[in-house]
Amino acid sequence: MLDGSPLARWLAAAFGLTLLLAALRPSAAYFGLTGSEPLTVLPLTLEPEAAAQAHYKACDRLKLERKQRRMCRRDPGVAETLVEAVSMSALECQFQFRFERWNCTLEGRYRASLLKRGFKETAFLYAISSAGLTHALAKACSAGRMERCTCDEAPDLENREAWQWGGCGDNLKYSSKFVKEFLGRRSSKDLRARVDFHNNLVGVKVIKAGVETTCKCHGVSGSCTVRTCWRQLAPFHEVGKHLKHKYETALKVGSTTNEAAGEAGAISPPRGRASGAGGSDPLPRTPELVHLDDSPSFCLAGRFSPGTAGRRCHREKNCESICCGRGHNTQSRVVTRPCQCQVRWCCYVECRQCTQREEVYTCKG
Repeated sequence: MLDGSPLARWLAAAFGLTLLLAALRPSAAYFGLTGSEPLTVLPLTLEPEAAAQAHYKACDRLKLERKQRRMCRRDPGVAETLVEAVSMSALECQFQFRFERWNCTLEGRYRASLLKRGFKETAFLYAISSAGLTHALAKACSAGRMERCTCDEAPDLENREAWQWGGCGDNLKYSSKFVKEFLGRRSSKDLRARVDFHNNLVGVKVIKAGVETTCKCHGVSGSCTVRTCWRQLAPFHEVGKHLKHKYETALKVGSTTNEAAGEAGAISPPRGRASGAGGSDPLPRTPELVHLDDSPSFCLAGRFSPGTAGRRCHREKNCESICCGRGHNTQSRVVTRPCQCQVRWCCYVECRQCTQREEVYTCKG
């Protein structure tokens, strides 16, 4: 069942550690919000430790299953990459849902309750997490932060020359294989476990679909007598956008009792969608996200979210939706921001400070 599944345990433990680390590291270390890669390595250890044992203790802190802990300990770079992946995934989730009723609230009991259910939001969390881990591992390989992998090993790309000229392919082959083994494929008849694994694979496939070939020319006077090419992953922000679209078009499958909406019944695969062998499999073969339960409204505080009372909204964009028809409060305030910035030689930016009045809108309780 879900409570003992490898990804569910890893998600619960790792999201909690991510929130703890978020309070300790600089606020500028955002990953998914801009689609750019982190500039510094995340601090994993909270106290001085011997370098040889630091990654062992970091793996233990993540509270992984036995097999996952063994895989984590095999390479000193895995533990920090796991935390980086969850941090990147969580921030991207919050960015993609910043205008929605559910804004990817992941702290405390809300996270635990959500991961136990088969909502669309849960499907997105599984997909964005597996995608984040695949992306982070591939990047860690090409950056030389892992001992068991290096640049992309595709035989059709000239990786030795890529190293020489500063290009290095992201090792998607290694990372996707690692992720599938790390998350574990369970040969189970449990529909929920199969749905979760399906959504894991959707995240990995979105990463694979975004791979691009980058080339660099070498030669006298800029000529392209020799061309070195390597494969590069899309920025994670693009992956987040793609998965958000899949969330919006997710398919409901299976047969389940819906506690969140108070409904029950059997649900068949949508028309035109291929089902499993003999047509009896409730989980269709599809590249889309799938879910079992209808989502709650997320309007009021409950098991799955703190509700939307007090949430900031944009009057012309989403106040009506986020505030669930309760209306919104308007507050006027004066803010000071840099403006009329100019680049001065050499080498700094000079700005004036401009004061303006703005209105802030928040949902009524």
